[in-house]
Amino acid sequence: MSMSFEHYMRDSIQPMRDDLTSIGFTELKTPEEVEAALPNAKGTSLVVVNSVCGCAAGQCRPGVAQALKNDVLPDQLFTVFAGQEKEATAKAREYFAPYPPSSPSIALMKDGELVHFIELQGVENRSAAEIADELKEIFDRYCQ
Repeated sequence: MSMSFEHYMRDSIQPMRDDLTSIGFTELKTPEEVEAALPNAKGTSLVVVNSVCGCAAGQCRPGVAQALKNDVLPDQLFTVFAGQEKEATAKAREYFAPYPPSSPSIALMKDGELVHFIELQGVENRSAAEIADELKEIFDRYCQ
C-alpha cells in the first residue's frame, strides 16, 4: 500500500487549515479566488498567510484566534496557505506591497487597500498574546 505525497501533505496540514477555518476564515485556494475576494471586499478584511512552521502554530494562529474575541472585528476573514496553494499565496502577496513575502504573516485591508501588516519577524519573536493585543488595537482603530 502506498500513499501519494499529495495525499500525505493534505492529511498532514489539514489540522493547520482547521485552526483558521474553524473560527470563520475562508480559504482562498486559487489566484482567481484571491482576485475576486481581496480587492473587492467592502469594509475590513483580515488575511492570514498560513504556514506549517512552528511560529505559525505557536504564535500566529493562536494569536489570531485570541484577537477574534475582541468586541470590534473585521468584516471578512480570509486565509491563504504558503507552500500549499503557491499561486493563490503569490496573488495575495501582490496586495501586501511594499512588504516582501513572508509567512506566516497577517494583513488588515480596508476596502481592498492594505492598512496594517505583521511580517514574519513580528510573529516569530512575540507571544500569541502580544500578537493578539496588536491585532485588537488595529481592529479597534480600523474596523469601527
